[in-house]
Amino acid sequence: MKEKLELYLHIPFCVRKCAYCDFLSGPSDKKMRQEYVDALCREIRLFGGRFQNNSVNTVFMGGGTPSILTSRQIEDIFQALRENFKIEENAEITIEANPGTVSTEKLESWKCAGINRVSIGLQSADDDELKMLGRIHDYSQFLDTWEKIRKAGFENVNIDLISAIPGQTLESWRKTLCTVAELNPEHLSAYSLIIEEGTPFYERYGQEDDSAQKKERQPDLAGYFPPLPDEDTERLIYEETEEILRKYGYRRYEISNYAKEGFECRHNIGYWRRTQYLGLGLGAASFLQKQRFHNTENYHEYIESVRQGSLIREDLEILSLKDEMAEFMFLGLRLTEGVRRSAFNKSFGKTMEEVYGLELQKLLQQRLIEADGDFVRLTKRGIDISNYVFGHFI
Repeated sequence: MKEKLELYLHIPFCVRKCAYCDFLSGPSDKKMRQEYVDALCREIRLFGGRFQNNSVNTVFMGGGTPSILTSRQIEDIFQALRENFKIEENAEITIEANPGTVSTEKLESWKCAGINRVSIGLQSADDDELKMLGRIHDYSQFLDTWEKIRKAGFENVNIDLISAIPGQTLESWRKTLCTVAELNPEHLSAYSLIIEEGTPFYERYGQEDDSAQKKERQPDLAGYFPPLPDEDTERLIYEETEEILRKYGYRRYEISNYAKEGFECRHNIGYWRRTQYLGLGLGAASFLQKQRFHNTENYHEYIESVRQGSLIREDLEILSLKDEMAEFMFLGLRLTEGVRRSAFNKSFGKTMEEVYGLELQKLLQQRLIEADGDFVRLTKRGIDISNYVFGHFI
């Protein structure tokens, strides 16, 4: 039986950079995008032969905005993938798409390429919130994209949402959740905003902790500069998300992800369960044979190294046994089903209690984790302060 392998392909281009985004992405022109696609296809051909003993069960094309590419460019990438990797017949193949960059022609070509899952970056159903985030679309443009995707026959669709954004209230978050859930997508991701250094949001919100000072700041170019939600509002947003989505038939299977039965994202579950994955493209990260690394993040270095037939890989980390056991715990506990004692024992030749007995006992006493037969999982309170729990295993 061939060992499973996941593939991640990075497309580092956007129409416009959002104010909160620290991902490796930026603007481009047609020439630059074609140059990059050509390089990506070369990289695929360069490394595909090294993984003939692996079967690819998921492919995820992220960014950036992959849907900015032309139909032909997507077709070329997937042709190169299928010629150089053994992709399973029922593989989950996802593309990220932003409203305003999707057409009926593109959708038809995606299906022909074998893409069977679309992840739409909506973020909010409120036009003022979308404008403040720096998104290129409004809600009506999202609906147009949504209808095109459904009409094209895609039956596995995720919608991304962001909570705790500036100016957001509990009521506006409830409205966004209910509005989107009523569309009945198969999957919803609800992430809480993190103010990342190097973004416009960090310049606005990340360097002061005094909420009163934030409220007194001058308006920005968009005409207003709303404060971040206070801690009580953020906590209520977090607590109500699962409750609201449960009423619409969504089950929380990971800290920030909800799905209808059978539509959990297989690619992301692979990350949490430490399935091997190969990252292709600028800055793409990989986890292979106890090693973690990523491709160079310098565009010109990437293009030139692919031309020469050898990639520049950075931050190579060879995991020790201790590192692997820690990852097993803090990644696996992100899933609501938790981690299996038997899987830990099989992987490392030791029981979970032998390695983490004191930590487990403390967290059980604090009611942050619970033991249920073979499983150890976060409690609801543990999910609320998951970073504190994960810190016990690092």
